[in-house]
Amino acid sequence: MSSFQYVVLGGGNASGYAAHRFVKNGLGPGQLCIITDEPHVAYERPALSKAFLFPDKPARLPGFHTCVGMGLERQDAEWYKSKGIEYRTNTKVTEVDLGRKNLKTEGGDSVGYEKLVVATGARPVYLSDFKVPGAELEGIYYLRNIVDGERLIHAMADAKKAGNKAVVIGGGYIGMECTAALCKNGLDVTMVFPEDHLMERLFTPEMAGFYESVYGSKGVVMEKKKLVTELRGENGKVTTAVLNDGRKLPADIVLVGTGARANTQLFDGKLEMDAGGIKVNSKFQTSNPDVYAVGDVAAFPLLMYGGRTQRQEHVTNCRLSAFHAVDAITAPDKTGDYDYLPYFYSRIFNLSWQFYGRNKGTAINFGKQSDGSFGCYWVDDGKVVGAFMESGSDEQNHAIKAVAKVRPDAPPDLAAQGISFALQIGTEVKL
Repeated sequence: MSSFQYVVLGGGNASGYAAHRFVKNGLGPGQLCIITDEPHVAYERPALSKAFLFPDKPARLPGFHTCVGMGLERQDAEWYKSKGIEYRTNTKVTEVDLGRKNLKTEGGDSVGYEKLVVATGARPVYLSDFKVPGAELEGIYYLRNIVDGERLIHAMADAKKAGNKAVVIGGGYIGMECTAALCKNGLDVTMVFPEDHLMERLFTPEMAGFYESVYGSKGVVMEKKKLVTELRGENGKVTTAVLNDGRKLPADIVLVGTGARANTQLFDGKLEMDAGGIKVNSKFQTSNPDVYAVGDVAAFPLLMYGGRTQRQEHVTNCRLSAFHAVDAITAPDKTGDYDYLPYFYSRIFNLSWQFYGRNKGTAINFGKQSDGSFGCYWVDDGKVVGAFMESGSDEQNHAIKAVAKVRPDAPPDLAAQGISFALQIGTEVKL
């Protein structure tokens, strides 16, 4: 049995940023062990649905190891070794004994800890979870790690040699970003999703209409308010996606982006759960005082919105929650409460949008979509609680962040003021 002062379980974004913070806070050699079942040390996972899939100048490791996403030092395997951090890749933990502070691995090893940071992230929602016939066929892909991404790259090349037909299931982040990548690779894509329009959890119908027109101009066909109820194949490989109206779509490749679920299995019945994840306080401490949880798996109180417990599946929260938890572990008396401002962004084709705050209340669209730069405010109880901007400048993106942070009173002519309202707030607020 080996034992460490700190163990981070999981090898996603959060683990890399946790390691950075431990080192910054004075970590000594031999004090930290990171355990992951992935073959690589931590990397910037958002790249997988973007530049990693690009046909020209694709992103590849070691280029996007953490912590380059925040402009910090790139942490490849040698970096961890140089800091005296034991990083165990290809290692699956099968059992956690919180009483004995011990982890057991599939290979039979035992790893002890004084403080444990759970950074197990989330896994895709699989078609088999919905009991879709044919879900086990070859040619069906999900995207959560580099192994998935490498398989998808090969699959796109094979599909182009066949019928060149791709079906994407889902109209959210993964669906939209992967559809853009499939288009860039020259495939004919049909998107299938049950909602009325793209990104229904965030976009207004007017906003969605803009992006749907962009995808349409790239040849993408959208099957809205539809479900894939069956997948059929030949010789064990998918060839057809069957819709709930009976129509059949040819499919040389099927990519599924129907959401994610937190990886809590090792801690079910051992730690308190909430909002689909491991419940933590504002220091990311779980119901066990020696166990912390960060990133996608952590259900934390969103203080600026009344402390409602929720998970935030976004890389920014992964990074910042890792920093905060490590600070709370190493300097508890100097670490305050985590006060997170929800933030989401995406890049597709030559477009890039950012959103801060909450999309709650009345949506106020502004700007002209024809100019390629437009946005939206959300007003709730007289306050501007959320702001969105497509193709914004650095100044404009700072401004909408300031608005969401301050939540100012909404003027009656908010739509007419447009981005100028946020820009004024931005000059007055230092973030």
